[in-house]
Amino acid sequence: MDLTQLRCFAAVAEELHFAQAARRLDMMPAAFGRQIRQLEEELGTQLLLRTTRNVALTEDGAALLHEARDLVSKADDIAQRFRERGRHRAVTLRLGAIDTASAGLVPTLLYDFRQLHPNITVQLREDKTIRLLPRLLSGNLDLAFVRPSEHHSRQIQFLPLFHETAIVAVPSDHPLSQRKYLTVQDIAHEPLILPNRRSRPHSHDLTIKLFEQAGLRPLIAQVAEEKQTIINLVAAGLGIAIVPRWSSRMNVAGVNYVALELDGAEHLNILPLAAAWVRGSRDPAREAFLEVLRANIKTYMESS
Repeated sequence: MDLTQLRCFAAVAEELHFAQAARRLDMMPAAFGRQIRQLEEELGTQLLLRTTRNVALTEDGAALLHEARDLVSKADDIAQRFRERGRHRAVTLRLGAIDTASAGLVPTLLYDFRQLHPNITVQLREDKTIRLLPRLLSGNLDLAFVRPSEHHSRQIQFLPLFHETAIVAVPSDHPLSQRKYLTVQDIAHEPLILPNRRSRPHSHDLTIKLFEQAGLRPLIAQVAEEKQTIINLVAAGLGIAIVPRWSSRMNVAGVNYVALELDGAEHLNILPLAAAWVRGSRDPAREAFLEVLRANIKTYMESS
């Protein structure tokens, strides 16, 4: 029995819904369900009654819930106290960022921050939102730039920043690569390279929503995991891709970037970016970083 299992059990006991509890902890449903099964096996008792529609606590589950909440709360308090002790010894900000934020926002923001706070060390980790948010909860990160989700842990606080501009990556020998801008109708019959939805739901859904709003169906030629891979596939002539503007900073030969005319889709949440941290936690280095971010947000927005 470990804290992850108890955290999962407390979440499903409060939500009484496996999928909602998994989203709350930013976990995949299969991994979440495995934690509950392992906890029941280790304790040798059934904690939850499951049907196709309902989840309910057994008598043993109800008895465990109070103790599970207490243990998780104590563990979180201990982690927070020792994180604060550590920061008194060495002022370090552990920052996570999705790839486009690392390429676009973070370099300029870090430069501005270091002009004001040269004694604070920033450790940067680049990863996907689905991996950065759990690291915030576990205390391995102090702040992260992520795609905000409608379903997230109540322990995480978000500061919406702005929406990134979408552009079209086109093979440089393609006739469309010489256009000043493209509409969804212009690329309706072009093979598309899409991000994997499991790892990059916002980027994947952006393309799908743009086509749906235009009354079109995308011609999906390939699905890929990493942004760099997607750009390389475009360079190889396998298709085109709708990507964040900052992807154009990936200097890949054989790729041109063309502006995307949204044709009335401006109301869509185009690639939102937010800062995220653990709600209620205190961190002077993080607050100093956010202060620089807020002071210069208009400048950063203009380059998005």
